Amino acid sequence: MHIPRTLILLSALMLATTGVPALAAAADAFRVCADPNSMPFSNRAGEGFENRLAAMLADDLGLAVEYTWFPQRRGFIRNTLRNQNPQTGDYLCDVVMGLPHGFEMAVTTAPYYRSTYALVFSRSGALAGIQSAADLAKLDADTRQALRIGVFVETPGAAWLAKRGLISQMVPYPALSGDPNAYPGQVVEQDLAAGKLDAAILWGPVAGYFVSRLGREDVGLVPLQSEPGARFDFSISMGVRFGDKARKEQLEALLARHQEDIRALLREYRIPEVDENGQPI
Repeated sequence: MHIPRTLILLSALMLATTGVPALAAAADAFRVCADPNSMPFSNRAGEGFENRLAAMLADDLGLAVEYTWFPQRRGFIRNTLRNQNPQTGDYLCDVVMGLPHGFEMAVTTAPYYRSTYALVFSRSGALAGIQSAADLAKLDADTRQALRIGVFVETPGAAWLAKRGLISQMVPYPALSGDPNAYPGQVVEQDLAAGKLDAAILWGPVAGYFVSRLGREDVGLVPLQSEPGARFDFSISMGVRFGDKARKEQLEALLARHQEDIRALLREYRIPEVDENGQPI
């Protein structure tokens, strides 16, 4: 799981016509902290669904969107949401569009979607008959032995494969690449498409978006359900700085106003949504 300059001062007043907390008169932009190359979440060209969502909410407020770009890896929050201009003391940006609900380095809004990790696989190879994740366990020993399954290290997929005795079939990818040109979907667009992998386990938004981009019927996707020792589904919220209660409330009101628009946006990007029990919506 996407990814802004001066502090927007929010008043506690409510707009009677919209039910959305009002911005202070000095606010002149909706300032977002984002990754410049992390599709389907965000990129500099504004093509991600988080870019689109930011534009939707900013338009509701009558503001332009401004970005502070930084790769969403270690140091992201420190270099964006918590970073201040040393001369003015203003924060560089005010909102992170997508964080796991309850993320410890920010205050998160009520969730606006919930997704799960997914198994992406080639239907033309050893996994041609796969209809569910449980079908992996039914494969004969020789077929299982020959599998190559891509997984980002330090993600639930690695623990899940180990639990199923597939640790030697794991092809590890670094979760935090030092390459600024690397992007989450490369494992699908390049290695899976080229036949270097039989399957990959990816965060749902990444899996759904890049499988749809391939446009190939021989590439399948199966959402994974959480189980003891492997949690796959997570709720995603927006994040603001600690103490920024007014902005959090404003964002929650905006999210509630645009709930149907957000659902449509997620469907457009082929993001697999699940309910609180991890069941597909």
